[in-house]
Amino acid sequence: MIIVLSPAKSLDYETPPHVSKHTIPDFVDDAAELIGGLRELSPQQIASLMDISDPLAQLNFQRYADWSPRFGQHNAKQAVLAFNGDVYEGFDARTLSAADLDYAQNHVRVLSGLYGLLRPLDLLQPYRLEMGTQFANARGKDLYAFWGERITQALNAQLKRNKGASRVLVNCASNEYFRSVKPKLLDAPVLTTVFEDWKGGQYKVISFHAKRARGLMARFAVEQRIAEPEGLKGFDSEGYAFDAKASNDATYVFRRRVAS
Repeated sequence: MIIVLSPAKSLDYETPPHVSKHTIPDFVDDAAELIGGLRELSPQQIASLMDISDPLAQLNFQRYADWSPRFGQHNAKQAVLAFNGDVYEGFDARTLSAADLDYAQNHVRVLSGLYGLLRPLDLLQPYRLEMGTQFANARGKDLYAFWGERITQALNAQLKRNKGASRVLVNCASNEYFRSVKPKLLDAPVLTTVFEDWKGGQYKVISFHAKRARGLMARFAVEQRIAEPEGLKGFDSEGYAFDAKASNDATYVFRRRVAS
């Protein structure tokens, strides 16, 4: 079983990592190809392409210039310790043990516009490149065309290696990022998790809470060493509970009445 997450826009390179173990991303050559194209853009073009402010565009212009195909702890940090958005506040990798992170290394993956697919301990150099960015490249009109079947093939390879566990892909990513996976080519069924809060007289997905809950779910699976989808039904972090009536074999729905 593998859980896939979206990355975060916010990054933390100030807090020292509490583990030294690290790996190198599998798709460094592909990332380097994308960086080559991004380096051709001016800060103004980056701002327009990504719909971001001029200061953010300048920051990322410099990040692309500084990016190196050689990764080390002098210029990079483990992915789940570097990402710092809502999902990763829920996952809270900084408080996971080395053994937990070792387990996550085999059962959690992060989808990335620049790096394709990241393991938790893969070194990450600072970047911003959302998967939905309409960045034309030699392989097509956008990043979905660029990555093609590569991400799906990498997931299939890892699913095959994870012996002794159900061959299931648990989708805890956003729609934007999960579009980079080709379910019809995946050697496993997809189980999608949905997190809803009670608001205005009905249950609904509230983006901030749902993002955090995806991270909480990944953490729950890691800490409990869950290898079968059935085990995910026990997820109860921060008041969520599995709703059997709203769920089916392809979608697990978790609900709570009061948001934390």
